[in-house]
Amino acid sequence: MGQRSVSNSFWRGRVRAPKTLPQIPKTRRGVWLIIVIGGAVPKLPPRDAFVAVLSSGSRGNCAYVGDGRSGVLIDCGPSTKQILKRMNDVGLGDAPIDAVLVTHEHGDHAGAARVLCNRLKKDTGRDVPFFMTQGTAQALKSAMVPSCLETIAAGRAFRVGGLVVDPFSIPHDTADPVAFRVGIGQRWVGVITDLGRPTTLVSQKLASLSVAVLEFNHDVEMLLDGPYAWSVKQRIRSSHGHLSNAQSAAMLAESVGPHLEHLILAHLSGENNSPERALQEAAMALHSAGAANRVTLHLATQDTPLEPLGVGGAYN
Repeated sequence: MGQRSVSNSFWRGRVRAPKTLPQIPKTRRGVWLIIVIGGAVPKLPPRDAFVAVLSSGSRGNCAYVGDGRSGVLIDCGPSTKQILKRMNDVGLGDAPIDAVLVTHEHGDHAGAARVLCNRLKKDTGRDVPFFMTQGTAQALKSAMVPSCLETIAAGRAFRVGGLVVDPFSIPHDTADPVAFRVGIGQRWVGVITDLGRPTTLVSQKLASLSVAVLEFNHDVEMLLDGPYAWSVKQRIRSSHGHLSNAQSAAMLAESVGPHLEHLILAHLSGENNSPERALQEAAMALHSAGAANRVTLHLATQDTPLEPLGVGGAYN
């Protein structure tokens, strides 16, 4: 997809939202439309789904997932100023932020939580919930803790407006990390980064996605020959560290589902990887899976937001 400007008129005309949404009761706060589904995922009417990766890397991670009617941020590692600026830069300045989903407590994923929470309340006049596991909430540094914190559990899906959020466990060296799938109609968008090894559960979730944001963190040879201390190299390569290009490619080759249209390579190390190596591994995996002709590859970066990518007609 080439670079182009996306007008905010998108929200008024280009998203085909359903005429009616399921009736969802309000919480005692009278604002938040949250229902715990207990792992069961409801089938909703077909709708457009899209994702915009605003920043990806060791200095800050954040992605927006929505359908024009409802939307969530996944992680908030960059500054609040950068998150809102980059949303505006890619044409999402008027996009709704109904919740923020936090994968784990590291600063590059949760660093702006407290400030962003306050800013969203000021801008919208309401509490925007920040969802994270109990372990993540307890491990957050005090300066990061948002006032609108809600705890969730891996394996228990819930709704935010018209979206279904499915948190699932991943292996990482934090208290209780999760990755997220977001269901929009009959499609799933997933953000899967910061895990040390592929698991059966992660492969199953990956196979369901229409848009996948997947970690391709490092090239093993570059990591071993690079400047990091040996202890850091061991942590990155451990089963609770980060996925290498080869690990992600192997999982991808076995787990490409029939609905996948866009694959976004994410969380690339600036010191221990190169875009060329990551893209080559991913392309070979897609070819091996027989999906090279139908899946478009994209590269998420640290400093430049990736314009919205959609399925079902959005941004096509």
